[in-house]
Amino acid sequence: MKRYGSVLGLNPAKIDEYKKLHAAVWPDVLAMIKSCHIRNYSIYLRTLADGQPYLFSYFEYTGNDYAADMARMAADPTTQRWWSFCEPCQQPLADRAPGEWWSEMEEVFHAD
Repeated sequence: MKRYGSVLGLNPAKIDEYKKLHAAVWPDVLAMIKSCHIRNYSIYLRTLADGQPYLFSYFEYTGNDYAADMARMAADPTTQRWWSFCEPCQQPLADRAPGEWWSEMEEVFHAD
């Protein structure tokens, strides 16, 4: 199992919309997440001192081919439709890596 943390900006005018979307995630989206070996998935919201709201996501990946599972999820029509509602709310970091939407974070500590 590998833990993943990532960060993404959120449009301040879209906070309520984003919360509403995630209060009722579509069952097929949840099923795809699970079928791609993602467990214990959480998204947190925090507005920092710069006044910008940011999302932090955490999940555990239990599969053995992360790239293939993420490609399968990205190719799923229902997931693509879900993202079409979520992405207008989001503001990727300007310094993100090429091809990233959510910016991966480095794990510097973990305790069981």
